Amino acid sequence: MAPFIFLALIFIVLDWYTYTSIRQIVGEGKFSRIFPWVYGLISILGYYSLVNLMMSQSQGPFGTRTMMLNLMIGFVFTLFVAKFIFTILMSVHDIGRLLIGLFNWTRFKVVEDYQADSFVPSRRSFLTRAATVIAGIPFLTMLYGITKGKYNYTVEKVVLTFKDLPKSFDGFKLVQISDIHSGSFDSKESVKAGIDMINELEADIVCFTGDLVNSEKEEIDPYIEIFANIKAKEGKYAIYGNHDYYGTYDRDSEQSKELYFRDFEKKYEQMGFDLIKNAHRTITRADESIKLVGVENWGAGRWFPKKGDLDEATSGMEKDSFNVLLSHDPTHWDEKVLAYDTHMHLTLSGHTHGFQFGFQMGGFKWSPAQYRYQRWLGLYQVADKYLYVNRGFGFLGFPGRVGMWPEITLIELRSA
Repeated sequence: MAPFIFLALIFIVLDWYTYTSIRQIVGEGKFSRIFPWVYGLISILGYYSLVNLMMSQSQGPFGTRTMMLNLMIGFVFTLFVAKFIFTILMSVHDIGRLLIGLFNWTRFKVVEDYQADSFVPSRRSFLTRAATVIAGIPFLTMLYGITKGKYNYTVEKVVLTFKDLPKSFDGFKLVQISDIHSGSFDSKESVKAGIDMINELEADIVCFTGDLVNSEKEEIDPYIEIFANIKAKEGKYAIYGNHDYYGTYDRDSEQSKELYFRDFEKKYEQMGFDLIKNAHRTITRADESIKLVGVENWGAGRWFPKKGDLDEATSGMEKDSFNVLLSHDPTHWDEKVLAYDTHMHLTLSGHTHGFQFGFQMGGFKWSPAQYRYQRWLGLYQVADKYLYVNRGFGFLGFPGRVGMWPEITLIELRSA
């Protein structure tokens, strides 16, 4: 409750500053009569959403989301970001005005009749309008992100050529999805539309690279039948992500842990996924084969589970096999995979979500994620080893996506 009260106080300060600043450029025209009502209505909706979020949090974790709860979370966050940006921009302007005023007061304090209120220059309406436009851009884009963007599934197509890919696997189609985060979903129809897009790709195999839920295994229950409809000619495979370990069970009881994850694994079975835990699978065509290696989560950050074990996963494998590795966290690639004795031709990861905010235009990409992760989106190559980082199928925290749309990846393997 305390964080929400603190947030409410910040909202009040931002609201007062934003309202008084914009009110000056509205002036006395026709819009000036309705401006207080428009601004007040938007602010009331924001406070209403914040109060409802306080009540929801006081009753326990959010759990499976409803559309209204997601809209409230997104609207509060969107308002906060827009008003915060506006306040920062106007504060820079106002600090400049105060410094000029201080200079004027120092310069003219010997003049007895000089009016004190003339020391500080008035705000420039142009700068206030510019700040309003700049703050309005994230406001509008984030509104789109919480209504449409979070389900704006896009297909990224990648073709990779390998000299040692078995000839019978030339043209092999691998579809990757990652970071489902089913506890954040609020629309079965929208999720089903994403599944339909997967099936249209006619994949040979479908690989899911972790984070099925936000924390509790029951979050996937309403969507089991939907994900069970994913079709793949030669199998569907999955691994755990860091969020898949955060469920509620007695951490001091091995029996409680075993019962929890036994039930969790059944949910993968019901969806038709083969859950790979530090092991490998052999996919055979004609008399040739490739290996699909799956490790549990391993993240470089000290707060992430380090359960991935490459030695265990590759035990008994042929030294010259063609290998595709499923590893949720892309930091694993730099920290362990690149220098590992067994050659991993292609590693598939997720985890970053592209921070659910950013830009992709042609070869240019930007997101705050790049300041946290060295490998955060798309294809990377070091020598003859590839890493692909998927930006995720679902969303977490902020219930939306801006620019970093949910991704379905189609990777076609070709033999040189």
